[in-house]
Amino acid sequence: MSNSIVILLSSEKTIFSVSDLAILWKIKNNNYLKSKIYRLVQSGDLLRLHHGIFSVNMKYDKYELAGRLNNPSYISLETILRENNIIFQYSSEITSISRINKEYTAGGIKYKYYKIKDEVLYNSAGLEMKNNYTIASKERAFLDMIYLNKNYYFDNLDGLDWEGCFKLVEIYKNKSLVWRLKDYYKDYVGQK
Repeated sequence: MSNSIVILLSSEKTIFSVSDLAILWKIKNNNYLKSKIYRLVQSGDLLRLHHGIFSVNMKYDKYELAGRLNNPSYISLETILRENNIIFQYSSEITSISRINKEYTAGGIKYKYYKIKDEVLYNSAGLEMKNNYTIASKERAFLDMIYLNKNYYFDNLDGLDWEGCFKLVEIYKNKSLVWRLKDYYKDYVGQK
């Protein structure tokens, strides 16, 4: 195993951009860097996941890749709701909130990004910053979903912190969303 790959394996990251590689390998010459990347990809020591995005092996963090494919973004919507058993429909797609609507396929997984206004995207309430990506709480993912999809069906709302939802809804500055949240809450309470 080459010293260059050992350097990557000892990093906290599992996903590397070209600029990450230049910094980690301490290479300033762009032509030399491109040549080195090309050789390592050809030898199979470095995997090209998407244009300008690489990993050492297939054990990379899928959420980290989601954060790198489209930045700024945070993982939300179906991905978080499924992880928290709020929706039950299986999908291997990773869904995120971003500045634009966009889709990528990398490593056999579809990454979907949904546009939201900047003041919501850049508000950190209900978000957790991990080492290499940002992820929504289930309450923030729920609000993102009803903000973007007016009549979404949820399988199980038992795990939601409703008080947290009513606090978080303020960041959207949207009266219709507040009414939708109240309707979901009334339906939830009515089923209990």
